[in-house]
Amino acid sequence: MLFSRISLLLLSFILVPTVCAQTFTFTAIPDENESQLQTRFNKVARYLEQELGVDVKYVPVKSYAAAVTAFRNNQVQLAWFGGLSGVQARRLVPGSDAIAQGYEDQFFKSFFIAHHSVELVVSSNFPNLNGYTFTFGSKGSTSGRLMPQFFIERNMGKQAKEIFSRIGFSGDHSRTIAQVEAGAYQIGAVNYKVWESAVEKGLVDTSKVRVIWETPAYPDYQWTVRHGVEQTFGSGFEAKLKAALLNMKDPELLASFPRLSFVEAENQDYEPIESVAIAIGLLD
Repeated sequence: MLFSRISLLLLSFILVPTVCAQTFTFTAIPDENESQLQTRFNKVARYLEQELGVDVKYVPVKSYAAAVTAFRNNQVQLAWFGGLSGVQARRLVPGSDAIAQGYEDQFFKSFFIAHHSVELVVSSNFPNLNGYTFTFGSKGSTSGRLMPQFFIERNMGKQAKEIFSRIGFSGDHSRTIAQVEAGAYQIGAVNYKVWESAVEKGLVDTSKVRVIWETPAYPDYQWTVRHGVEQTFGSGFEAKLKAALLNMKDPELLASFPRLSFVEAENQDYEPIESVAIAIGLLD
């Protein structure tokens, strides 16, 4: 009888996996250079480990599309997405939820920046962009492509390809700033938080590149959790994760985003982004 009890106990350890053996993985769209992202999100991983009581790993990706693919394939269960990439990911994995956004992401904006040789000055009026060279950020970026293209085409009354003499896609906001500062493109669209952070850190020569226009506000970045996490990590895990993100109060962690705080988000907050993406042909 004793042997049978021991055998059953050993068998239960073999057949029943424990939650603690699982690693919770997350990624983020590569909106800045890789070393900055690695430093920033490894800190987030350590914070989430403490709050959630499971192993947490940050998985870097090379592009916005790769972040969406990793989410679709369940290589990651959580992602720091932009507005558009979050919409794309939730379309691919129904039942996934936007659960938190930066306070500033409720009313985000893009800056149009210009090389000093461009004869355009900062104005509340939309600038005449005809004939200039222009670079967006990543093709999948909300603040570096989707919303700038929408405002350009709405204000100019024609498609971007009919306006500019040459169009580029830098890949991320840091490279957009560098390319316009160097004169590789005359004008570019950039995430205003990346611009302000780069200026504050002295990484931009403002005698060579300046802001000429800012967009109206729109919803942007958010944390999206993949459908099915509770099957792996237990009932109530999504609520626990959401609480951990909303309770992220460490000034150093928040400054690395940079955000003042995180607030609640839900999928319907990003319906305007989906509508714009459909309107300009980036989503079916």
